[in-house]
Amino acid sequence: MRQEIRKMPALSILMFRLSLIAAFIAAFVPDLNPARFEASISRNASLFTSAIAYETITPNYIKRALLNGWIEQMPLTLTYIGTAMCMLAIAAMVAAFCMSLGNTMLRRRSFMFTIGAALSGLLGTVFLFLAQNMFDNSPNIDRLQSLFPIGIWAFGGIFAILLIYAAILWFTLPQPTPEEKDQLSIAPKYSLFLMILPFLVLVALFAYLPLYSWRYAFYHYESGFELTADRFVGLFWFRELFGRFRSDIMRVMSNTFALSGIGIATSWLPIVFAIFLSELKFNPFKRTVQTLTTIPNYISWVLVYSIAFAVFSTEGFFNWMLTSLGLQEQGKNFLMDGGNMWVKMWAWGTWKGLGWGAIIYIAGISAIDPQLYEAAMVDGAGRFKRMWHITVPGLMPTYFVLLLLSIANLLSNGLDQYLVFQNAATKRSIEVLDLYVYNLGFDGSNTSLATLVGMLKSIISVTLLFAANKTSKWLRGESIV
Repeated sequence: MRQEIRKMPALSILMFRLSLIAAFIAAFVPDLNPARFEASISRNASLFTSAIAYETITPNYIKRALLNGWIEQMPLTLTYIGTAMCMLAIAAMVAAFCMSLGNTMLRRRSFMFTIGAALSGLLGTVFLFLAQNMFDNSPNIDRLQSLFPIGIWAFGGIFAILLIYAAILWFTLPQPTPEEKDQLSIAPKYSLFLMILPFLVLVALFAYLPLYSWRYAFYHYESGFELTADRFVGLFWFRELFGRFRSDIMRVMSNTFALSGIGIATSWLPIVFAIFLSELKFNPFKRTVQTLTTIPNYISWVLVYSIAFAVFSTEGFFNWMLTSLGLQEQGKNFLMDGGNMWVKMWAWGTWKGLGWGAIIYIAGISAIDPQLYEAAMVDGAGRFKRMWHITVPGLMPTYFVLLLLSIANLLSNGLDQYLVFQNAATKRSIEVLDLYVYNLGFDGSNTSLATLVGMLKSIISVTLLFAANKTSKWLRGESIV
């Protein structure tokens, strides 16, 4: 019986933390957005989005209604204030969650934080409720599609439950001992967890939360229409992908594998560049070369295409030079030439990333024991033999890890490079999987099929990652994840 009594506070605090996590997650669920009081407001906007961007609750239709006098400014202002207060309350609850991991004094403060945050959040929901009533009583409400957001009741209930729960825990938690009253401490394991918590949240928001949009692959989605049961098509787009779009998929996959394969086959170039760069003895020249080869990595692909246009367009520098030398009569637009596009894309990518890719190998060379080189010199080994028998083997573990990661990302060629170089003559040769998804979704307006292709790409990429990990463990005895 005593053991059960001792377990109760720990269980209660665990439930308290889970409740705070649930409140935080709810702020990013669009269906629970308490600010969506009119049908023209985006269905993808969450409480977080509405709290940080006033424009999300004032789309063009709402602005036009405001200018025409159909509604007043006060409901919109109250709505924004209410969402901001709710979001600030949830931010305070995040702080309360962190404090609940500490000792008794910090836990008591976390309960007080939660009580204050819940009261602020409840006041915010009151503002939202008043704004909704004012909006519904507008003189020309029949011109608008008024909605009552369920999020008002949802967040009101969450804040009320947390207020009561935190108050109960604050009264029932044992008083701190005299030694604990002046101490605010968190266990080391929780301190480390809190250090990585912001990054875990970012990963969850930008890597896992978007997976919710995979549902579009099972609907016939058209912009402006909701996903309803009438638009559910099941595996229709799967059949279309391997039926009507089979030829496109084969072409796109061949481009993807070819361009990725060329990159993997030439992935040794940064090693060679790093080795020869490290062998340079004249430091000013060495630093100049390293700087000039690293700078292109920081140039966007839009600017790279601008450079390519200035050099290889009809009136570019290259054509001007050939014409001036009498090697051709008129300029030729090399950017509209669809031949050898795989090699051209590889060349541009190598020019842009060679210096940056060599940095990690230069760092690896500096970590090799200098005594190995001294012993080789005593044995009569020349510079190239030292490079081949010491430097290259010392870089091989790093190279194999990066190589296996490249294999895992075989389908992820990127989008920027191929998007800017894409035109009518080059599209068939450089349309990789990422660019195909972009073209389907934006140019082809087929969001459902684009979602399906992106979903399959993610699944295959994860499969390749685990396959590469198994290969690494089999060949090197070490895993990479």
